[in-house]
Amino acid sequence: MSPAAADSRTTTYREELNEAMREALAGDERVFLMGEDVGRYGGAFGVSRGLIDEFGPQRVRDTPLSESAFVGAGIGAAIAGMRPIVEIMTVNFSLLALDQILNNAATLLHMSGGQVSVPLVIRMTTGAGRRLAAQHSHSLEGWYAHIPGIRVLAPATLEDARYMLAPALTDPDPVLIFEHGSLYNLSGQLKVSGAAVDISTASIRRSGKDVSLITHGGSLGKTLQAADQLAAEGIDAEVIDLRTLRPLDNETILGSVRRTHRAVVIDEGWRTAGLSAEVAATIAEQSFYDLDAPVERVCGAEVPTPYAAQLEEAALPQPAEIADAAHRTVS
Repeated sequence: MSPAAADSRTTTYREELNEAMREALAGDERVFLMGEDVGRYGGAFGVSRGLIDEFGPQRVRDTPLSESAFVGAGIGAAIAGMRPIVEIMTVNFSLLALDQILNNAATLLHMSGGQVSVPLVIRMTTGAGRRLAAQHSHSLEGWYAHIPGIRVLAPATLEDARYMLAPALTDPDPVLIFEHGSLYNLSGQLKVSGAAVDISTASIRRSGKDVSLITHGGSLGKTLQAADQLAAEGIDAEVIDLRTLRPLDNETILGSVRRTHRAVVIDEGWRTAGLSAEVAATIAEQSFYDLDAPVERVCGAEVPTPYAAQLEEAALPQPAEIADAAHRTVS
């Protein structure tokens, strides 16, 4: 085996999320996992499989079907000095705990004058593309990115799936991690770095000079496909993976736009008042004179996500649509 092969392994997004939690549980007795079916069943998406056998039911806790109850319990445990990881099955169910997240977890540090921190991590599955119809296909990261007092992460790569959890658990504020459901089976080679990633910065996934394609989560793969298509046509696209949706890394976003002078923002979420609007407004406010064309946005259709495969595909950003938007900026 070559040294390069020894420094990397073939793995999946799901396996790396699991390994990140295993490492956290093994390394700090204050860490525990709780949520619906996270124990014996191994998680609704298989992310926590095997953890209860290794760490037992006190550290991997199955909860009743009550998001408000177990998110509230997680907040209380965090205040008491524990480091809970709370799993919410899908993002739509998080709305049942919105009072706990918005009115308690996000506000306690401020309302206590800095005396009460809530070092809580909440993981949840987000996004469409899996034929789960309107109730289980939301992309609500932008809603949560609107809330002061929390950090919002969207790991889109194997590396981020593996290494974002450790710094999230050390954050004194609540951290919400949105895992796109289409990524769980994503496979590839992962470098065994052992180093936590920076959860405050965006990442340039592909360098380019003609147009900036700015995205996150499940849309990253489609955006990279669009960049490949554009490259074949002589258009050199730079791809920015936001990774951290709150706070946004404006320095990386604006630095890219100042190099390329054009921007396309891709967001699976709805266009109206969405995350793409915030990114586009930031570019217009702070880099207006760097732009050679209006900022383009490619977003999910303004409809409840359809169940039928063809309709669902039509309702979501696709590589061809992203490439078309890039063409409009360069022409």
